[in-house]
Amino acid sequence: MQSKPTALPVLSHSSLDQAGGGSVPAARPAHLLESAELLKGSKTVAIMHNGSLYRLQATKLGKLILTK
Repeated sequence: MQSKPTALPVLSHSSLDQAGGGSVPAARPAHLLESAELLKGSKTVAIMHNGSLYRLQATKLGKLILTK
């Protein structure tokens, strides 16, 4: 029995479907993270990127907001 490649779920993920209006870039992500891995039970997490501080926040409706 052959095991399935681990990249298959990432490549077939619904967020990568380009039929929904073209808002998704053509390049496939090199690495997939679940938001729960980033937030670790918190509602907000700070991210330092190129010397600037960003805030990633989960809303009550389950959306994510990234602000500078």
